[in-house]
Parts: sequence; C-alpha cells; structure tokens
Amino acid sequence: MNTGKNIKTLIVNKPLKLDCGKTIKDFPIAYETYGSLNSKKDNAILVFHALTGDQFVTGINPITNKEGWWSYAVGPDKAIDTNKYFVICSNVIGGCMGSYGPSHKDSDEKIFGTNFPVITINDMVNAQYSLLDHFGINKLFSITGGSMGGMQVLQFISNFPDKSKTVIPIATTSSHSAQNIAFNELGRQAITADSNWKDGNYTSNETNPGKGLAVARMAAHITYLSKKGLQEKFGRKLQEREDLKFGFDADFQIESYLRYQGSVFVDRFDANSYLYITRAMDYFDLAKQFNGNLSEAFKNTNAKFFIISFTSDWLYPTQENKDIVIALNSIGADVGFVEIESDKGHDSFLLDVPDFLSALKNFLDKSYEEN
Repeated sequence: MNTGKNIKTLIVNKPLKLDCGKTIKDFPIAYETYGSLNSKKDNAILVFHALTGDQFVTGINPITNKEGWWSYAVGPDKAIDTNKYFVICSNVIGGCMGSYGPSHKDSDEKIFGTNFPVITINDMVNAQYSLLDHFGINKLFSITGGSMGGMQVLQFISNFPDKSKTVIPIATTSSHSAQNIAFNELGRQAITADSNWKDGNYTSNETNPGKGLAVARMAAHITYLSKKGLQEKFGRKLQEREDLKFGFDADFQIESYLRYQGSVFVDRFDANSYLYITRAMDYFDLAKQFNGNLSEAFKNTNAKFFIISFTSDWLYPTQENKDIVIALNSIGADVGFVEIESDKGHDSFLLDVPDFLSALKNFLDKSYEEN
C-alpha cells in the first residue's frame, strides 16, 4: 500500500537503533500537515494515530478517497482548529501508508514481509521525532492521540520531556492488559492461519490473506464498541428479511455490519503491518521502562497534561486512564482529567461526541492563550 504520488515523505538519514537491537537508517517517514506554522513556530500540534490510522487526519484521504479518521476533531474552527494550529501527523514505522514497513524492500530489493524488524511504540516515537528537526520546531504546543496514539503521546513526553507544552492522551493506557494482548493474538492468528499468508511472503506469491485480515478486523472492531451501543444500534434485528434463513449467511444486522467492516479494511491495510503494529502495542509497558514506577516516566517534564477517558470504553477503561493521572499527581505534575459520558465505546474519540470535542477545544484554546 506504499502507493505514492500523494504521500509526503521525509527520509531520515540519522541511524535509529531499534529496541530489538537492529539499526535502521535512510528510511522513509510519511507525513501530512494541516494549517500553517506561525513565525514563532509555537503553534504546532503533533497528532499520533491509532492502530489502523494513518497520516491523513482530516479531509479526504487521497489514497482511499474516504474521510480522514479524525475529521470530527481536526479542521477549521473545530476542536483542533487548523486556522490556529499547525497539525502534523505521520504514518508510524511498521505501517502501510508510506512509512518504513514490512511492505518495503530490503537492500536486496526483496519485500521484507516478516523479515522486517519487530518494532515498538518507543521506536515509532523516536522515528517521528525527526519531524521536529525537519520543520525547525524547538517545542511543540501539544501532542495528542487516542488509543495507540495515546501510548505514543506518553512515550514521547517521557523520551523528550521538554519538547511539548501540553500533553493530551485520550482513551489509552500505560501498558497493554492481558485481555488486550489476547484480542490482538486472536487477530494475528486469524491472519497467519489464512493459507494465502504464505509465511508473510504473500506479495511475492501474488496472494493476499484477506479473509484472515478481515476476521482480525471484525474481532478488533467488537472491542471498539460498547454492549449498550451495539444493542441500541442493532439489537437482534434481521438483515433485510422477515425471518431466519436457517443457514450461515448474515441473518442479523450486526453480522452484516461486521462483515462489511472486515471487507473494507482489507482494501486499505496490509496484513503484515497489522501483525507488527499489534505486537508493538502488546509490548508497550511504560512503567516497566522505569523499574515499575510509572511516575518516573514523567519526572523530568513541566508539561501540562489533560487526560480524557470515556464511560463505555472497556478496551482502555477509565481506571487505566486514571492510573496515569495518579502517577502524575504523585510527582505534582500539572494534570487535568475528564471522563466523558458516551455509549459509543472506545471509538468515542473518533466520533461526534460533543462533550469530548468541546473539552478538547477548551483545553487547547485556553492553554494557547496562556502560551
């Protein structure tokens, strides 16, 4: 999926040592920007995307021709107002929208596949730091992102404590729970069990493990929703029929919805990237990097934090977000917290949830006035 005339790319010349021990250099980071960088270069917001996101945050994605993944939040006069802020977002390394990943070629001109090095959230963040040098930005106004994007936010401010004025992790966690590792493993097993996966060499074999990837997406998508939201939207409604068919076609609307989500995902995402990125999420444990003390991860920063969770998010429940607040409070950090009422589950941060969008906008705009 490294198709590219509409993709802006930065070639990172400096060697980057990965957590797995390998070193990469002269590798591409694909990115997109929105709004304008002001003369003082103090209005930049670095947005980190979640598992299946990319650099095309808002507007129409030129590759998929679909709306950007955070169009509700980012744009002129929106929560992250591009009339005021300069928004930068890059595709993570390991991804499939132009940044260095398993669908790139090695030095022998062979597609990496599963010979690509295993990457971590830390590696993703260290690679993206090059964008600050590229734009000549000494200090970001804010860093933000939800889910895996929130993990990157936490890792970034830990690695570069003086490089952002404000920090907004949304619907996230400081370490992946056993339950979330289990769901990710289910998805990976679905992909690798597909006979078209070919040990990760499906591109050179001209196959595509689309069925496995679709099942992985279906399983993950369930975790992004809430029981109440699913019940209200679908219940036990049948799919365009009056009665059960007594077979294994999609009798229920929820079955049809999940199958659709799986099929459209296959068109825009790479199966090996799914393996690599979910693995990076599973490895994420910020406290472990500091001998089990999460507070130590933030002790060197004077940034202002605003942590947001959602009532119906059972993937990264409010308590996991509160644990980050507790760690920050214990070192006297400047931290605000809000739990937003929503029945839309984990996906609430991607959807039109007015209380969330206004809380985000108010925090950013008030902080910018103090800038």
